[in-house]
Amino acid sequence: MAVLMNKEQIMEVIPHRDPFLLIDEINELEVGKRVKATKYIKEDDFWFKGHFPQYPVTPGVLMVEMCAQAGAVALLALPENKGKIGFFGGINDCKFRQQVVPGDTLEIEVEIIKVKGPIGVGKALATVGGKKAVSCEITFAIK
Repeated sequence: MAVLMNKEQIMEVIPHRDPFLLIDEINELEVGKRVKATKYIKEDDFWFKGHFPQYPVTPGVLMVEMCAQAGAVALLALPENKGKIGFFGGINDCKFRQQVVPGDTLEIEVEIIKVKGPIGVGKALATVGGKKAVSCEITFAIK
């Protein structure tokens, strides 16, 4: 998949930094509407030291955060949101379908389905090899 934005370019849009910048690439972007991003799950990702050393699995909450960061790129790339921060307002209908382990590539898609003032909702889906890993609806607040 083509790389539209690398990590350095992503950091020009959202305020996240290592170790908590959890997306590696933006592959498609319709500013304010939708985004496709990639996260390469590596054996040395910080969470595998404790989750779980003998059976490394990406925590579901971090996969939801990966989706939120991708969605934040779509919204914070709007000129009127430059320099702002996106915060969680809620997570609904979240389902974890499969484990995500070192060596996997998580493909993330977020569609912004509603925006009213600084509050909005995004529909997120993350897959590995075309199979659903996590899906959720994310409510956000821009400040």
